[in-house]
Amino acid sequence: MKQQLITVLGPTASGKTPFAVNLAAALNGEIVSGDSRQLYRRMDIGTGKDLGEYTLEGVTIPHHLIDIREPGEKYTLYNYQQDFHAAYEDICNRGKRAILCGGTGLYIESVLKGYHLPDVPANPELRNRLERKTLDELTEILRNYGPLHNTTDTDTKKRAIRAIEIADYRSLLDQSETAYPPLESTILGLKIDRELRRDKISRRLKARLHEGMIEEVRQLLAEGVAAQDLIYYGLEYKYVTLHVTGALAYEEMFRQLEIAIHQFAKRQMTWFRGMERRGFTIHWIDASLPMEEKQAQAISFITM
Repeated sequence: MKQQLITVLGPTASGKTPFAVNLAAALNGEIVSGDSRQLYRRMDIGTGKDLGEYTLEGVTIPHHLIDIREPGEKYTLYNYQQDFHAAYEDICNRGKRAILCGGTGLYIESVLKGYHLPDVPANPELRNRLERKTLDELTEILRNYGPLHNTTDTDTKKRAIRAIEIADYRSLLDQSETAYPPLESTILGLKIDRELRRDKISRRLKARLHEGMIEEVRQLLAEGVAAQDLIYYGLEYKYVTLHVTGALAYEEMFRQLEIAIHQFAKRQMTWFRGMERRGFTIHWIDASLPMEEKQAQAISFITM
């Protein structure tokens, strides 16, 4: 019999990974990543994998859907659903507790709600027509298909064109079909004071740059990963690539990236609040509490 899924979510810099690791250690659990960028190999510093955090008192907590693809490879939400369910079934079949942990709200909601997401093929004819449009025009076209579920879809023309391609394909399908059933889950959210979050984001960005984030991007480019692919991943990879390729000076790169991460954290919280409006119950826990108190609160919600 499957144990109910546990989901840990929250904005960037809220401490999701160490919290989920401590919870997994207490509940004989394994972690499934809900992060859209940590699945790429060698994209470590910019995605904040912090793989050392998965080891607690000398024991490494098993983790899934991290380092499963090469940078630049196409990876869709449909792929994520498939990979998540394969990992979830494996964990449950071994009698362990699955803990979904991440900040990519669309990934998390897609598996909890059981979105019908067929693998969308490329549409060269549609792409050619859209290439002549401006980003603003593409954004307006995308809005005609319904509310924007992911604001990063309109970060670049490439993203916007792919989002329109997916929306157009889905509009022709029978939406009554469901690839995967919805999943029952206890959802634990880490909330963090806005000013504390901003301070942690700024300090973490400085630390990552010091740890070699620029060198990491240079190495990826040297391996043959296209600059446009790295820019597509957004945030750290977008702005550091623009710096490395000469489009942004260091100070301007830092300034724009810092602002972008703050905005990203705000969008994450907007998404999670939207999940609550869409019927999900999220048990919020103060991220600044000592780990023992956070874990005690979490277990009380799980066993309610």
